[in-house]
Amino acid sequence: MITAPTVTIAVHRLAISPGHNFFGHHGHPAGAHPTVLVDAVECVAGRGIRGDRFFDYEPDYEGQITFFSLEIFDALRRELPLPAARPEATRRNVFTRGVDLNALIGAEFELHGVRFLGVEECRPCYWMDRALAPGAEDWMRGRGGLRARIVSGGWLRCDGAPQGASAST
Repeated sequence: MITAPTVTIAVHRLAISPGHNFFGHHGHPAGAHPTVLVDAVECVAGRGIRGDRFFDYEPDYEGQITFFSLEIFDALRRELPLPAARPEATRRNVFTRGVDLNALIGAEFELHGVRFLGVEECRPCYWMDRALAPGAEDWMRGRGGLRARIVSGGWLRCDGAPQGASAST
């Protein structure tokens, strides 16, 4: 394992949803489960976020937790333009600033004492055009966020202030 430099990540928003609105709804209308903004989430190693729709979804699931960059979201709102769009419409869990999430693919990193393994890009699907606006899916390709596994559990909290995070590949 190669050690990467420490990165600074600020957690600005945390969101969970008790049910699927899009996942598994192909050919059917979207669901109506709310996305709930919370101050903290309990990350359970190998299982996901307690209370979220993907908790215990399947063993070793690659999307136990998802991250999305608010810098990317700000650009999306400007370029489409979507001034009233809310980040939680992306259905991601952790909204960050200060890190290139694609650089964490294949890397273990720690945030607030919780360890994660960045697995892959959280690729946007055709539902993004419905959740945000037409063109959102294409715009988000290559910058849809990060899917990760939870390696060691604990709590993530909204802080708005950068937290040191170490990363290794």
